[in-house]
Amino acid sequence: MSEGNGNGTGSGFKGLSLVPGTDTEYKMKDFKSDQDVRWCPGCGDYAILAAFQGFLPELGVPRENIVIVSGIGCSSRFPYYLSTYGMHSIHGRAPAIATGLASSRPDLSVWVITGDGDGLSIGGNHLIHALRRNVNVNVLLFNNRIYGLTKGQYSPTSESGMVTKSSPAGSLDTPFNPVSLALGAEAGFVARTVDSDRKHVTSVLRAAADHQGASFVEIYQNCPIFNDDAFGPLKDASERDMRLLRMEHGEPLRIGSDRGVVQGDYGELQTADVADVGEDALVRHDAHRQDPGYAFALSRMDYPAFEHVPIGVFRDVDRPTYDGRMNDQLADARTERSGHAELESLLASGDTWTVNHSG
Repeated sequence: MSEGNGNGTGSGFKGLSLVPGTDTEYKMKDFKSDQDVRWCPGCGDYAILAAFQGFLPELGVPRENIVIVSGIGCSSRFPYYLSTYGMHSIHGRAPAIATGLASSRPDLSVWVITGDGDGLSIGGNHLIHALRRNVNVNVLLFNNRIYGLTKGQYSPTSESGMVTKSSPAGSLDTPFNPVSLALGAEAGFVARTVDSDRKHVTSVLRAAADHQGASFVEIYQNCPIFNDDAFGPLKDASERDMRLLRMEHGEPLRIGSDRGVVQGDYGELQTADVADVGEDALVRHDAHRQDPGYAFALSRMDYPAFEHVPIGVFRDVDRPTYDGRMNDQLADARTERSGHAELESLLASGDTWTVNHSG
């Protein structure tokens, strides 16, 4: 088989295959399972699922080489609804399970589906270390800023002061910014998109799949039952163009037609009227900048209350993959110690003895 466009292992594998390609012309229906999709009416997961099913034929990878690993939560029902291999695992541990799978099977395109509660609370440690190690997995984190499956408790991304069933007087927590967290963990690929913008979701999925190593995508996802319109300003046609900062590598960072992003006096990023500063003063987006500081500064622009929200790819840089280096290390050890010996000859090598059993 030829090498596919899916998420391969990156450089460094010796004698182990990458994710294979396929000449099969898949359709969206080929990736739909026979299970009834069961989410609340109006849930953003429906839109994400449709975008993902529509994207998988473009991946160019055989269905049997695609694996979806999820944790616990509404989003984690994804494996049931896709005609691929998959595992609905345990709370917060999807990145750990996906790490073992991607490391031992470099021929697989491995996707982790998680939510803000599953991925950032009980699973936070697993997530940051999978990103830090640069394991060859794609992590899609659905962020609705609430615990939906367990009926409306505040989550690690809920805003301070939010009144929920578990915080009746208002949450005292400071919420995570998932993109900032992923960048702080040195993730090589970090992006954000919005559930209702299918075209944009698909473009981000494509970029994540093309990246070699760990990719992290935050997807703003509406929960109509327990946190409806959490991202309302970003979807309101009268407001979104003045709030959304659509990032394209090499292009000026603009918000609407009149405003853009400029460099501040101390390295921070600020917004300004283009008429006041001129087009040449606008920052041109560089997703391939090795220093994560620039991408981190972009991730902080959505404070306060979605004033300016960057969507697209924040960072896309090459780093050695954990699974690639691990398998290189194993291959070197086999060569140095045994000259590619088979297991049977290894068992009979060195000092051996025979134990005779009597009676």
